[in-house]
Amino acid sequence: MHNRRDVLRMGLMASLMLGVAGFGPMSFAQAMDALAFDPDAYTELTETITTDAGDRKVTYRFWRAIPYVANPVDVTYQSLNVSVPVAIDGVTVDASNAPILFANSVGGYMPSSVAEAEGVGGGGMTGMPAGATPPSGAEVASGGNAMLNRGERVSNAKLALAAGYVVVEPGARGRTLIDANGVYYGVAPAAIVDLKAAVRYIRHNKGRIPGNTDWIVSSGTSAGGALSALLGASGDSPLFAPYLAEIGAADASDAIFASGDWCPITDLEHADMAYEWNWGANALASGEELDQGVSAELAAAFESYQAGLGLKGKAGFEPLTAANYGDYMVHTYLAPAAETYLAGLSKADRAAYLTESAFITYTDGKAGFTWVDFLAHVGARKKSAPAFDAFDLTTGENNLFGLGTTGARHFTLASLRAATGDATAELDADIPEKLKLMNPMGFLADANPGRARHWWIRVGTKDTDTSLTVVGNLAAALENLGDDVDARMYWDAGHGSNEDATAFILWIAETTGYSA
Repeated sequence: MHNRRDVLRMGLMASLMLGVAGFGPMSFAQAMDALAFDPDAYTELTETITTDAGDRKVTYRFWRAIPYVANPVDVTYQSLNVSVPVAIDGVTVDASNAPILFANSVGGYMPSSVAEAEGVGGGGMTGMPAGATPPSGAEVASGGNAMLNRGERVSNAKLALAAGYVVVEPGARGRTLIDANGVYYGVAPAAIVDLKAAVRYIRHNKGRIPGNTDWIVSSGTSAGGALSALLGASGDSPLFAPYLAEIGAADASDAIFASGDWCPITDLEHADMAYEWNWGANALASGEELDQGVSAELAAAFESYQAGLGLKGKAGFEPLTAANYGDYMVHTYLAPAAETYLAGLSKADRAAYLTESAFITYTDGKAGFTWVDFLAHVGARKKSAPAFDAFDLTTGENNLFGLGTTGARHFTLASLRAATGDATAELDADIPEKLKLMNPMGFLADANPGRARHWWIRVGTKDTDTSLTVVGNLAAALENLGDDVDARMYWDAGHGSNEDATAFILWIAETTGYSA
């Protein structure tokens, strides 16, 4: 009669001798590995996916809710889904060396789970408090990185699968999670730690998870776009080591090949000042009165911040300062966006649009206008002042920097001192470290050697969820480092827009050199 230990030993020996179908015999270490991916634990699914080239019937293997850390705080969020195409329109696909799209569905720094997904693109934001208003970006970012293209939903995850790529969709803890003792366990830096752990899981399982682990390409929108940028900028940074060790992350690299970032809500400690510099002249969409004194003070602070970055812009905008940033935006991003939009209209629609938008001059396919006229064209702004570190601690970002049983805290000196009336008040001791861990700009300023070298960055020109300078500075910092950057804006588009999704999928093939 065999005891439980004998049975386990015999099972392990059988695994060693027989191996896993298609992957060869397993070593003893693999058999004992708590983070070993099981290649046989999939369900085969078939789905029709609409692409620019027409509908594609994709048969794929789907692994759901796989824990990616050995000591999860909450496995509902710290798990991932894997989708691997095996046939497209009846033609067999070999994805063993395909790029891996790492598509997070975080919105508003809320928790994201893939546990209930029934197929690719099925994960999404969870954890909304009862009666709460969805946070900025939550709607468009939920559901497998689904976004909007002039009102039509589009999913990078589905398009990547239809292109023959492997798709990994990670869940992650978020700011609203509270345990039985009232402790917030998804606040900063939990989300980025989880995404890094998920990348490490993929690399740890090289040869077991199909796809090329040297071609991991992240994508995310809004807060998910910020996390995607942070993931790309902070690859293999030792600053995260204690957090990763605590949850039992795999001992592997968390560097990624490329980062796709749509309307990233990032650089949070400078976001209030950037917002007022950008949108300070615009009235609130709510109709409420804006505190002009607060707005002006924050906008003035942006001048010093921007000067301190020492960034070089394109086409002679060097250095890139608050004084020339408006012209830089028009020249580098806004006029080209308008030109792309106008070129895509019929002759009659273009004429009608230009009649309605008399501030634009349009000659020989070139658009011209001023920064001031552009701001007037955008119209109302979405957020009050301060936009991110609210005096009354009511924003999602205040919640993001909660600690223990404290659900929201100030993370900028300006808001802390204004809210308390204490000109000598200091931020809580842990805040500076948390800010560094959550901001890609610091890692780029340090030229982090583990950063991604390929970047796809997009935002709509009517997106007033944050300042357009956030994208401008992110792109400029990367370009100054010599990285490959494709940064553009979508004319008249709002938050969460993804108007060239097919181009992004093709860009992945071009940058990796992959050919199916």
